[in-house]
Amino acid sequence: MDPLSALRDYAIREELDKIVRVNGEFRFGNEYTFPCSVKTAYRSKQGSYYTLETLLFYIQNAKLKHTDYIQSALAHSIPTITFVDRKPLLDYLTGKLSSSDSIVFPLPQSQPLLNPNPPLAPSLDGNNFASAATAAPAAEDAAVGNGADVDYLALIRAGERPLKDRESLLQCRNRDFYGVLVASTRREEERQRMESQSRKDGLVAKSRLMGADERGMGYGGDELGYDSGMPKVKMHLKGGKIGEGVPIILVPSAFQTLITIYNVKEFLEDGIFVPTDVKAKQMKGPKPECVTVQKKFSTDRNRVMTAYEVRDKPSALKPDDWDRVVAVFVLGKEWQFKDWPFKDHVEIFNKIIGFFMRFEDDSVESAKTVKQWNVKIISISKNKRHQDRAAALEVWDRLEEFVRSRSHN
Repeated sequence: MDPLSALRDYAIREELDKIVRVNGEFRFGNEYTFPCSVKTAYRSKQGSYYTLETLLFYIQNAKLKHTDYIQSALAHSIPTITFVDRKPLLDYLTGKLSSSDSIVFPLPQSQPLLNPNPPLAPSLDGNNFASAATAAPAAEDAAVGNGADVDYLALIRAGERPLKDRESLLQCRNRDFYGVLVASTRREEERQRMESQSRKDGLVAKSRLMGADERGMGYGGDELGYDSGMPKVKMHLKGGKIGEGVPIILVPSAFQTLITIYNVKEFLEDGIFVPTDVKAKQMKGPKPECVTVQKKFSTDRNRVMTAYEVRDKPSALKPDDWDRVVAVFVLGKEWQFKDWPFKDHVEIFNKIIGFFMRFEDDSVESAKTVKQWNVKIISISKNKRHQDRAAALEVWDRLEEFVRSRSHN
């Protein structure tokens, strides 16, 4: 039995009070004995493994607010868990979750020892971090009396506890570095925006010198032109209609969908998913009626990329605007398509590519309706933000492929 499994077993059985600390060890009743500082198989989001001491102290104080828990842990000189690990860790230890991606086996560590004797020292408090100060001298005297070699250095180390570790040093109380991330992201957006505008200005100048109103490179041979710096795309849609202007992407206006007009720019341009409620609080002023997005992480530096308008009010579109709609992020509800100028879902998703964004661990029921439609289901993780870029790239790839197919019809 490894220490993580033993701790989870005792937590589910509500027998945490039977775990007693004796010197530098935890004794699980009469069953197992583990070193307090032994690493468990539970890895934090930061990459390090939590010790048995850290996990036991947390689960015994899980009802405390995180700030109160941190203060209590520091008072006991015990390393703490991070806030993002708090809920998933508790759910796993209490049996609400049967498994977790944070658990990594095998992990080199000491094997548990069978504990044939009852605990030598009772708990001094509700946290079961009892001291066995009287037990250590007694064991040492017995060893000396029997003529055995005493490893004094080992005895000293057994009573030691680390005051600080790499994680606790990096943690700053009452400080939130999210603002730093937001500021750096905004600076990067401004830099990319200036570079994009510079490229557009250069193309406009070139177009005027060549005496052409519409010239450039597009998706698979699309005609891409620039008029006063704004790209213009000519798309041939089914039925012989031709839509000229910036292509349009529609998103739901409802907050219960993952992609909205608030966070679509960060997701499609930077490959980062920021929840709508967070972005809405960050934005100053009223909700924008239109957002311009452009693929920024293409591997082809010489490629001229098309800009897209993102809107969330289909009722405000004119008939000519509908000819420019190329994509829609679906909510999964029938009423989203009310009063659209199409007869049914077949016609909608034949002329417009549909995307449905979901969290990868959502229930199958959440996508039950959209699976009946001709839409692309894109999954992202709730916590692993480094995977957002791949999801955004999949949207771009499918969108570009769709636009190319439409332009050839």
